[in-house]
Amino acid sequence: MDKYLFKVLDRAPRSFVYKMLRKKNIVLNGKKAAGQEILKPADAVRIYLADDTFAKFASALPGEEKPEPSGGALTEAGHRDRAIPLKIVYEDQDILVIHKPAGMLSQKADAGDYSANERIIDYLLESGALTRAELRTFRPSVCNRLDRNTSGLLIAGKTVRGLQEMSVLLKSRSVKKFYRTLVSGIVESPCHLTGYLVKNHKTNQVEITKESGGDWIETAYRPLAYFGNGTLLEVHLITGRSHQIRAHLASEGYPILGDGKYGDRKLNQKLYRETGIRGQLLCACRMEFPDGKVIETEAPQEFRTAEHWLKQAAGLPKKIGT
Repeated sequence: MDKYLFKVLDRAPRSFVYKMLRKKNIVLNGKKAAGQEILKPADAVRIYLADDTFAKFASALPGEEKPEPSGGALTEAGHRDRAIPLKIVYEDQDILVIHKPAGMLSQKADAGDYSANERIIDYLLESGALTRAELRTFRPSVCNRLDRNTSGLLIAGKTVRGLQEMSVLLKSRSVKKFYRTLVSGIVESPCHLTGYLVKNHKTNQVEITKESGGDWIETAYRPLAYFGNGTLLEVHLITGRSHQIRAHLASEGYPILGDGKYGDRKLNQKLYRETGIRGQLLCACRMEFPDGKVIETEAPQEFRTAEHWLKQAAGLPKKIGT
């Protein structure tokens, strides 16, 4: 119970909370409480404080100060991201799966950001699935992350149960995650890659090595179609590490088109000049859950544009699979 109260009265000293419990200004089911009780569904916690006292010790609810978020004014990019329509791919009582567009953060990095997480919370408030009062004690959150310039499926827990269940499934790798990407070069056959990933925190880049010392990684891929000197791949992300797909494919000589960190700089510059595409062509397109549920989304239009750009001199692509 005391943990619940510390979330509601997040600006109050602990001593104040316990004092209010002793004086029965805070009660549980109409009776005096010590704060160590385990709360159960249908329990009633009542707080008897003056309005000004409550306002002093309870933070403003997320979303109350619109159009600006708590923590500061939105940046220009934040206002842009806020205007992007939310694309819902799947929703049930406990989870929500959206298609995150490239360019949007999964979670905010600075106060002025407006990430997919904030967009999801706004949607739940607007739809009535969440109340502002409930945000005092529980904040829905994304369960997996995608790089800013990677598009595709992003899972959010709408309830505590949803967050907990998704956390267990993702941590145990019970959810299989598949990506589509366009790479430079001809990939002739499926491959299962393993290695170690070492991150350079100064440059925010990673290096792939065969020697131990970093995080163990596994990446599997298979070619789907050829476009000139490019290949459309389906990638199975077996372990989920920062920049794993981008760095692993680049280390094999198949850099992702548009990737500014690990890609072919000259090719990417030409791609941008002639198509306007900026950012890696990588999309989280499919998730397979252990109960048999499959959630899918389509790669964005930029993929078709890049495919046409690649095949102009090579004719129609050679289909390999689905």
